[in-house]
Amino acid sequence: MLKNYIITNIGQLMGILPKETLLLKGEEMGHINVLHNAFIEVEDRKIKSFGLMENCPETESHLVNIHGDWLIPGFVDSHTHMVFANSRHNEYVMRLQGKTYEDIAAEGGGILNSAKKLQSMDEDTLYKKAHKFAEEAIAGGTLALEIKSGYGLSVESELKMLRVVKRLKNDLPISIKATFLGAHAFPSEFKSNHQGYIDLIIKEMLPSIANEQLADYIDVFCDKGFFSVDETSQILSAAAAFGLQPKIHGNELGLTGGVQTAVDNNALSVDHLEHISDVEINYLLNSNTMPVILPGSSFFLKIPYAPGRSMIDAGLPVCIASDFNPGSSPHHNLWFTWSLACLYNGLLPAEAFNALTINGAYALGLSNSHGSITEGKKACFISTRPFESINEIPYWFAQNHAKKVWY
Repeated sequence: MLKNYIITNIGQLMGILPKETLLLKGEEMGHINVLHNAFIEVEDRKIKSFGLMENCPETESHLVNIHGDWLIPGFVDSHTHMVFANSRHNEYVMRLQGKTYEDIAAEGGGILNSAKKLQSMDEDTLYKKAHKFAEEAIAGGTLALEIKSGYGLSVESELKMLRVVKRLKNDLPISIKATFLGAHAFPSEFKSNHQGYIDLIIKEMLPSIANEQLADYIDVFCDKGFFSVDETSQILSAAAAFGLQPKIHGNELGLTGGVQTAVDNNALSVDHLEHISDVEINYLLNSNTMPVILPGSSFFLKIPYAPGRSMIDAGLPVCIASDFNPGSSPHHNLWFTWSLACLYNGLLPAEAFNALTINGAYALGLSNSHGSITEGKKACFISTRPFESINEIPYWFAQNHAKKVWY
């Protein structure tokens, strides 16, 4: 990709924001700043300037005429589990046959199934699989990405996953953040000894991860049947000493205190939120924690959708992400995620656009470099065909509208 160029004859340049805007909340999410018949100038892979074509600078930079196509900021997928060994298609069929999550887990399925497969797979093979998924996501317009561990559930395998993510960071042309999710589930050998596994995370995993600089964030599955509020707080307190800010799995399975725990521990985001009440919404209103909803997981598991409409109407920001993983959301198509968020989470198309761009960037700590058309930010764009309206994009559900991605 070129370092210096000017994209000309942009039909609509969308998602323009001032530098000081790090996220959008409430009514702000329904607005998109647009320029018609525009240009954008890129220097050293950063946005140097943009404006109307009548003001396009005369330079020797390489000109790229896109003949009226639209240009939008690249998507930010703030929640994925992209490193895994194999699919779990057998569990998919079991669910079609009416078996519950508990039934599947009792037969050796679920997170522990993914962990077992990953533990026996070598790092290079895991890397090749994840690299392929990432390339596919990039082709769809995902130009910044988070990847969690959590299918290792042992010191060796959690480190193996995070080393794969580090290699992807080095080898791929987009921004990637690594999140340590050793507290994804309790391994079977620690089923009756939760503190033993927590000690393993705190005393062995965290120091090794810090020593190799393998993670940007830490995550805990704080929910019914997984890690309790007290167990989560114990892990997060230890992680804080290593400079790892939290991103919490919370309230997927019930009103179990995940939101409050996230806010109390200054989490960057709290993700899932299929179950949320006015109590949690008010708690989030007084925080800097981004609510992240994951409609792909609700769609695939046929569980409730997070009430995104209620959150926005209350004045909250909302982010949407793919939750790409083999068990509950085996897709990384953010165009489809956009459509699902509108159909089932109650977001309007413009709100979902902002949830995928500037609010996604905030949920990854990347608001200063991604998520909007802003001078000084990285030149990460998607060009699409012209539409009658922004509303038409999620209407054509599950299509990849990216004609070209720029990074």
